[in-house]
Amino acid sequence: MRIISLVRSSVFALLLLAMSAAAYAQISISVSFAPPELPVYEQPLCPGEGYLWTPGYWAYANDYDDYYWVPGTWVEPPQVGLLWTPAYWGWGGNSFVFYDGYWGQQVGFYGGINYGYGYSGEGFEGGRWDHDRFFYNQSVSNVNVTVIHNVYNTTVINRTVNRVSYNGGNGGVSVRPRPEEEAAAKERHIPAVAAQTQHAQAARSNPQQRASTNHGAPPVAATPKAGALGDRAAVPAKPAATPYNREPNRPAALPAANVPAARPENNAHTDRPMPANPPETNRTEQNRQEPNRPAIAEPNNRVDRPETKRNEPAERPATPPPSERAQPERTAPAVTPQAKKEEPSKPQARVAENKHQEDQPKHEEKPQQ
Repeated sequence: MRIISLVRSSVFALLLLAMSAAAYAQISISVSFAPPELPVYEQPLCPGEGYLWTPGYWAYANDYDDYYWVPGTWVEPPQVGLLWTPAYWGWGGNSFVFYDGYWGQQVGFYGGINYGYGYSGEGFEGGRWDHDRFFYNQSVSNVNVTVIHNVYNTTVINRTVNRVSYNGGNGGVSVRPRPEEEAAAKERHIPAVAAQTQHAQAARSNPQQRASTNHGAPPVAATPKAGALGDRAAVPAKPAATPYNREPNRPAALPAANVPAARPENNAHTDRPMPANPPETNRTEQNRQEPNRPAIAEPNNRVDRPETKRNEPAERPATPPPSERAQPERTAPAVTPQAKKEEPSKPQARVAENKHQEDQPKHEEKPQQ
């Protein structure tokens, strides 16, 4: 009996560890460009009592490098009393990081994204648990009161008017986790159930759900049940005000405008790295070593530089030095004009000298008395 008890205890401990690991290993992928805006759609009718609404979101597929829309749907929770925390995208410093949704006793942080129908960015106002029964808020949940009687009516004020689908970064929602959301992150979590996983796989395999095809308005925006993308009750998205078109050759990293808001249970992406700039770093190193260089010494040391060998005739025998080539050009213009000016004066001097010599004998030849 003791052996059986030990085996059961070990299995239970391993199960708890696996559930804890699944709760905290929620970062699955990162993308260099932002997801499209959230599409506008109508919530399908709740299929029955006990179903909870899980909003749609943009997921990403590596194999075709594109976002695809996972429709919002009604899902039965894995346990009574659990609520759904939606998935969201957040700026992680150099890329957009995806955080998976999960089930828990409290609704945790989901980036402040306004998914609608009770998920206005903080908590969930679409219904509440009362012991083992879930009561729906008629003001935001589409339920048939003739079938579902456990309803109430509380007005919900929509505090966010934009359709941004990510937190942080350039143009993202600037919201940080509240204390109660940080506390919810430390509680026990359960990942998405099998129906939700199959629902996401069905959306992934449908080319019409891809953002490059539907331009932000997926043909199936929400379904009455998980996996029912072809159901007649499935609703399409309304035409997008600004059709989504991915920018070609988008850079691998985007500039961060706001402080990233990662999920509290994993802060690996909350600190933004310093931008790499090798050219500036090299300039800094050169400036620091500049005073110690011998090349910046007094001008007398310049004679020792190897640059002085450039003027030696031995290295360039075919071409004379610049000073020898320039010598005839400098002296020729200076001598020629001077010779031209002095030539006219020479004949005059000679004529005067001859005249003086001719006159000289006349004075000397005087008759002797």
